[in-house]
Amino acid sequence: MSDSREILLDIKDLEIAYQTDFEHVKAVNGISFSLKKGTTLGIVGETGAGKTTTALSILRLLPDRTARVAGGSILFDNKDLMQASENEMLRIRGKRISMIFQDPMTSLNPIVQVGDQILEALSLHNTENLSTAELGKRVDQALELVGIQKNRKKDFPHQFSGGMKQRVVIAIAMACEPELLIADEPTTALDVTIQAQVLGMMNELKVKLNTSMILITHDLGIVAQTCDDVCVMYAGEIVEIGTADHIFNTKDHHPYTTGLFGSIPNLKIDTPRLNPIAGLMPDPTNLPKGCKFSPRCPKCMDICKEKKPDYYSDGEHKIMCHLYTR
Repeated sequence: MSDSREILLDIKDLEIAYQTDFEHVKAVNGISFSLKKGTTLGIVGETGAGKTTTALSILRLLPDRTARVAGGSILFDNKDLMQASENEMLRIRGKRISMIFQDPMTSLNPIVQVGDQILEALSLHNTENLSTAELGKRVDQALELVGIQKNRKKDFPHQFSGGMKQRVVIAIAMACEPELLIADEPTTALDVTIQAQVLGMMNELKVKLNTSMILITHDLGIVAQTCDDVCVMYAGEIVEIGTADHIFNTKDHHPYTTGLFGSIPNLKIDTPRLNPIAGLMPDPTNLPKGCKFSPRCPKCMDICKEKKPDYYSDGEHKIMCHLYTR
């Protein structure tokens, strides 16, 4: 049965490049996807695939001097963020769209109490004209929402463990109850036990606040636990996209997605080694002709080296591969 929920975020043909004095880097190459209200979209791929660049472009946080949006549109609640003024973006960032950045160790100001860092977000978007006392109560609620006692709001970041720092970062992101939360590898620096706690907490907050979420990760296991839809990115392109059910429960996959699945440990099978993807990501300043994955693909054909494949579509599941479009 199709999902009738309204689309909150719609990205079409987005192209982003970085330009320096010496190089032109094609980071995102014409990607399109949408996110429905109240759902979670997982964006998966290796380092250098363009995941973080895509996330930063939504909030217009790309570096002005080097990054350039070469084409496409980003519609948030039917408003094109590419055409929004900086004052409009200031009202959107933190209030309607929040982001959890990759490393909680560097996301927090080491000389400011954590309560004041949450208060800053609330004060910037105090559209209800709350008093200082009422804002203080909101800080307490934000901390308790992520499982931290309110009496710790006067502590500094160095007084928290890595997992607790990540909770504080999530509290800052969720303080204004955003409609969209972008989580950029929120569990990378955490051990497995804390990872599970943080993911469970994020899911609870999503349900409680009806927040839509984009989860960026390398880990397909995390995607299986948390996401409704999945985008697989490679060299700035979406090579496969579909519902989590399609991605995890069908046999047809892009060879790159198959390689990602092969890199996941399987405790049910007694195998001495994982099956890594051969080779390295291509140089973004000199991308291969045709299919970008062809130099690493075990099923590469002559056409793959010459012509970029079209998408093969099976309902809600799309694969960019010549194996399905010949």
